[in-house]
Amino acid sequence: MRPPLKKTVDGNVAEPHGNPAMRPNAHQSALGVVEGRALRRPRPGLAGAEKPKEATFAEPERLQKVLAQLGIGSRREIEEWVMAGRISVNGLPAALGQKIGPGDRVKYNGKLLPLKFSVRTPRLLIYHKPEGEIVTRDDPEGRPSVFERLPMLNKGRWIAVGRLDFNTSGLLLFTNDGTLANKLMHPRYELEREYAVRLLGELTPEQIESLKTGIELEDGPARFSSLSDQGGEGANHWYKVTLSEGRNREVRRMFEAVGLTVSRLMRVRYGPVLLPSKLKRGMWMDVPEAEVCVIAGLPKPQGQKADAGRAKRATRVHRTTPRARASAG
Repeated sequence: MRPPLKKTVDGNVAEPHGNPAMRPNAHQSALGVVEGRALRRPRPGLAGAEKPKEATFAEPERLQKVLAQLGIGSRREIEEWVMAGRISVNGLPAALGQKIGPGDRVKYNGKLLPLKFSVRTPRLLIYHKPEGEIVTRDDPEGRPSVFERLPMLNKGRWIAVGRLDFNTSGLLLFTNDGTLANKLMHPRYELEREYAVRLLGELTPEQIESLKTGIELEDGPARFSSLSDQGGEGANHWYKVTLSEGRNREVRRMFEAVGLTVSRLMRVRYGPVLLPSKLKRGMWMDVPEAEVCVIAGLPKPQGQKADAGRAKRATRVHRTTPRARASAG
């Protein structure tokens, strides 16, 4: 004999045995249908009867916490609804403890819930590296590190976007966000690097053509996207070059391949970021938040007043003295 049917807190008929979330038609209940009919709307006085509140979250959170803050029910009730298949995430039945974040579509009884997630803007820092510093935290030779000059972070650590060798100066970017660092460094994005190069000697037209069409290095072919003569005096001659990759000592090796020596090398641009003229060697500054959002492909921060304040702080330049080696990094 079949046992009597029980009713849940919302008046729906529950299965007499087993976990309701494991029913074959659980995906239907997640979309608002049970046993071939629509789920009832919550009765007045029950959780969920009122219009959900708006709530904003800074990062992915557990489903129960997010929905409870929306005011559609207590965490315990929400857990019961999850088990009953009444809540879906991206069209699939939700699971207890599941985390949701920006881009997830959560439905309760088939109705889309108004979730809002604020996106935390990564920090992007410009550092004017002088010659004589190495881009690593641990150097067996004990040479000065660029990380000794950077501000301390309360959370996380600075990630260097590419490298500059010991004798190269100029623009070096740092971020506290791995996704942004990958976007700035990965070859598929082909972000241009621009350098000011001083040579001992002057390039011939044939050498210029060779460097622009491509030359063979020990680790593969290389070419400059552009090469322009910037003039000079005596034995020294300046050129400006761009390339879309960042192999080790690539600029120096390319000129060595055509028989000329680089006496000074300075990076002046990385992708859309230029080295500001007011940023002297050993100084750092933040890239304005609105510009970081454009570079990272994030929504522009809201609030003109807040933006103005952040932009003003970001234009400040900071000169720092190297921290003690024991606390570096």
